[in-house]
Amino acid sequence: MKKILLHMCCGPCSCYPVKRLRELGYEPVGYFFNPNIHPYKEFMQRIETAKEFASKSDMEIIVDDNYQLRDFLTRALSAEAENPNGRCQMCYTWRLEQAAAFAKENGYEIFTASLFVSPYQQHELMRETAAAAAKKEGIEFFYEDFRPGWQTGVDISLEMELYRQPYCGCIFSEEERYSKKLRQQRRQEAKAKKQLAAATKPAAK
Repeated sequence: MKKILLHMCCGPCSCYPVKRLRELGYEPVGYFFNPNIHPYKEFMQRIETAKEFASKSDMEIIVDDNYQLRDFLTRALSAEAENPNGRCQMCYTWRLEQAAAFAKENGYEIFTASLFVSPYQQHELMRETAAAAAKKEGIEFFYEDFRPGWQTGVDISLEMELYRQPYCGCIFSEEERYSKKLRQQRRQEAKAKKQLAAATKPAAK
């Protein structure tokens, strides 16, 4: 089987991609590089869960356990100041470019990411970012929309009794997940946009 470097955003999200890649004749090697995950206890929990999944799946795994809170925040706030959607784009770029570079440096001809199983991520942006990173490094990016296997992956993770995280990973997504005030603000903003759109819609003739 041909080896493929699989950037792992976490253990549960890797369940279906690993299954699918093996069906296609690849042997994935997990690569955990996620400086977006905070706080520290959550970061370490996800590393341990990724290792647990790799062990139960008989998969080799490489872990970067360097906790980069300050660097992540500097990059995220700078990106968001330039573009309201820049934070997530920066995060995808950092992780996928690092995965492509690691693959190139360590003799892998092809890489992919478990991120493409999530229905909650910006799929096309990630695809464009990964393709650009592969081109930059001169290696191949394997693309498949893993989202149809999302529930299969959930089922596998539950069978394995893996820890399933309740939010994306960064402190911003944690706030979005748990802050009632922020959720109310987002609802009000969405309602205002809807009302504005309705008010400016041309009258039917």
